[in-house]
Amino acid sequence: MAQDSHLENGTSGKRSHDHDTLISALLSVNRSKSLEIIKRSALLTSPFDCIEDLIIPVLEEIGDRWERGEVSLSQIYMSGRFCEEIIETMLPSGSADRKKVPRIAVGVLEDQHTLGKRILKSVILSGGYEVTDYGAGIAADTLVNDVIRDNIDILLISTLMLPAALTSRNVIQKIKQLNSKTIVIVGGAPFRFDKNLWKEVGADAMGNSAFDTLGIIQNLVAEKNYET
Repeated sequence: MAQDSHLENGTSGKRSHDHDTLISALLSVNRSKSLEIIKRSALLTSPFDCIEDLIIPVLEEIGDRWERGEVSLSQIYMSGRFCEEIIETMLPSGSADRKKVPRIAVGVLEDQHTLGKRILKSVILSGGYEVTDYGAGIAADTLVNDVIRDNIDILLISTLMLPAALTSRNVIQKIKQLNSKTIVIVGGAPFRFDKNLWKEVGADAMGNSAFDTLGIIQNLVAEKNYET
């Protein structure tokens, strides 16, 4: 994985220290210390190397700790927001250095909750990607039309209640009929409760957490040749 590459170039000790100290700074909600660590890493390598080799592994570990019940949802949220804000200073939205492909969009189908989407968006932005935000409470037909209009490569559907999760079946079917190349990743409470639901609605994948979803996106990018 990303850390293994540093075992080959002899910088593993330094990066391991940054990894641990960044986790501590983020979980302590220490923005200034987090900024210092990330800026130093980006100067020693590059913004993209910093994202790939430091920020993403750190966020993934924090996500793992949340799944084990070791950190709170507020710590998850603030960690993602801090990293998003810091990366925005290095790679502003619209910057030529931002990863504009694949074209990624996120939206909350029918439900009005936004916290899950905000965490997800922050984490994806922290990965250096551009993200189109379709908002919350989106009607099924509106979401389909938006995805096709924007030629979205990867759609992230967030749901809170089971009815919305079931509605995603029709959304996914219509999107696949109109653009079979669009990958749909679903997430939210209904899919965590029923581990097979994502398959039943026809999604391509299910993210257990925002960090899990980022990992799925990275794997897709590695597998597919997305074009601008």
